[in-house]
Amino acid sequence: MAPPRTSLLARAPIVDTLSRGLQTAWDKGWAPPILLEPDVLWDRATNGHEAKDEFSGRSAEDAADFRERLDKLCRSLNEEARLNPMGRAFAHGQLVRSIKQRFALGKLWRDRPALLKTKIAPPIIIVGQMRAGTTRMHRLLAADPGHSATRFSDSWHPVPRTPDLRPVWSGAALIFARALNPWLETIHPFGAARADEELGWLAGAFDHCAYEAQWHIPSYVAFSEARDATPVYREFIRILRTDAASHGNAGKPRVMKVPQFSEDLTELLAQFPEARIVVAERDAESTIRSSVSLVANQMGMQSDHIDLERIETEWARKTRLRRYRATKALADFGGRIAHVDFAALDANWEAAIKTVYAALDIPLTETALEAMRSEQDRADKSAHKKHRAQLDNGT
Repeated sequence: MAPPRTSLLARAPIVDTLSRGLQTAWDKGWAPPILLEPDVLWDRATNGHEAKDEFSGRSAEDAADFRERLDKLCRSLNEEARLNPMGRAFAHGQLVRSIKQRFALGKLWRDRPALLKTKIAPPIIIVGQMRAGTTRMHRLLAADPGHSATRFSDSWHPVPRTPDLRPVWSGAALIFARALNPWLETIHPFGAARADEELGWLAGAFDHCAYEAQWHIPSYVAFSEARDATPVYREFIRILRTDAASHGNAGKPRVMKVPQFSEDLTELLAQFPEARIVVAERDAESTIRSSVSLVANQMGMQSDHIDLERIETEWARKTRLRRYRATKALADFGGRIAHVDFAALDANWEAAIKTVYAALDIPLTETALEAMRSEQDRADKSAHKKHRAQLDNGT
């Protein structure tokens, strides 16, 4: 059972213990200090890979976008983030992993180019702010046997394996993450093989969304927000085709969800013009309050210099930006759109689901409903329910 969360910036004692241990190791020369420099990270991550796999399956523009994003992100981390030793270790691990996966995917596509031509059914895209009920809607729709979804493990380990040990690796990673962050499950219910958002695919292309929730990197966020996200979503669809071919479910609509979709909806829909869209809606005040809780929890572990007021200001701005961009993109979209309200989903999820299926013109079978009831039962028993109580208590 998780201990009481005494403040939004509370962190487990083990984080400070590990941070002190890392700092001592660096000070005494027992371990080399972590350098968040693009060339250092690139050399470490690409050791054992072939240089040509930076480009395999990709255009020169997409490869250049990845390099430039890495340069800008590292500069922001070094100049603005003020990470503690654990934060530097986390950042190093995430950036090295993204580069490694980039090359591993390139090799896969060089060896099996047909993967990139996999025909996929038009997806169902959940669009909505972080903390607006998108996870619940996503998992209810994903429970329908007629649909497919991305496993948590495959989001963060997108290269298919035989035997497929990715859920085992992700399960082990989640055990470690829960030890470091005992409130993790109250903020977002995880499961290595559960349907989850494709956040890892975006992070692997150095989109800012996964990183701005962990680190204070305003210059990188401004750079990425102003930049055309098309190269990120071209990589995204390449990974989706690969994942669908690997699991043999390319003919089933993939239910996809990342809150960043709201911000990049124009570029996303350019890749999926025949998609169906579900818009999850919640009042701005509750959305921002819950978002701040999540971001503070992540940032509080990785820096000793977190300003809660700055987080509140930034996520109010993010909420406005995502709403503006999503509204603009939806106004130009001619496909099917369903709207679902957070309160309505809370009050009667079956009625809300029936409305969504009708708007999307998808048959709702009793088999699908039974699967959704099982998913809802699981959600009702989740530790995530405690997050609302934490917010009500001001923590």
